[in-house]
Amino acid sequence: MLNIFQKTGALVLGALGSMGRMFIFLATTVYWTFLPPLKVGRVMRQLRFIGSKSVPLIVLTGGFTGMILGLQVYYTLRKFGADAYLGPAVALSLIRELGPVLSALMITGRAGSAVAAEIGIMRITEQVDALESMSLSPYRYLMTPNLLAALIAFPLLGSIFNVVGIYGGYVVGVKLLGLSSGTYFSGIRDFVDIVDIRQGLVKSACFGIIVLWVSTYQGYHAKHGAEGVSRATTTAVVMSSTLVLVWDYFLNSVTL
Repeated sequence: MLNIFQKTGALVLGALGSMGRMFIFLATTVYWTFLPPLKVGRVMRQLRFIGSKSVPLIVLTGGFTGMILGLQVYYTLRKFGADAYLGPAVALSLIRELGPVLSALMITGRAGSAVAAEIGIMRITEQVDALESMSLSPYRYLMTPNLLAALIAFPLLGSIFNVVGIYGGYVVGVKLLGLSSGTYFSGIRDFVDIVDIRQGLVKSACFGIIVLWVSTYQGYHAKHGAEGVSRATTTAVVMSSTLVLVWDYFLNSVTL
């Protein structure tokens, strides 16, 4: 019996210690963000990698998400004679919830995993150690550019996801199911408020911090060998996706 308590206590202490190290890592990254000089070139490079190269994926998933949402919501509303509210239903679902969450999950799979693998390879090939030996902070060159790029890219990509998704719902609702175009867009204009848009942007920014924080942390602490990089990459994707959903619930419980 005592052995069970010892193992449970060791697991709890290990989890708490890991959480503490992750928060110290984030705090250190934020600290280096405000120390000049800012590596603008590296920020732009990561912005292109995280943002620009993710646009085709976001457009594709956003369009089909809006089309699926429009199809399902239309037949649900039709049962209650409220099919005229298809536009605001699709728009609010995307802007407040699906857009930020699904775009963050897509970027996690495409960019977050790549960032974790890249930094992990730099760790096992001792490139990170080389930076430290030259008195150059890895946080300034590796972590801070990724964090700043995520803060810019995630809200923009989430907005693109929302716009494409709304037009995907329009294609299904208006072109396929025969709903009036004026009814679709006037409902969006009447029911979507600036508060909804702001909430979606805040969510996307928070998810960007979470995804790049976890990805850079896992890559930075990757163990030696290909297996270590593989494990760090997998852990980064799984943990980032889970924390996005958990934090989304927390934000909803606070703002609703």
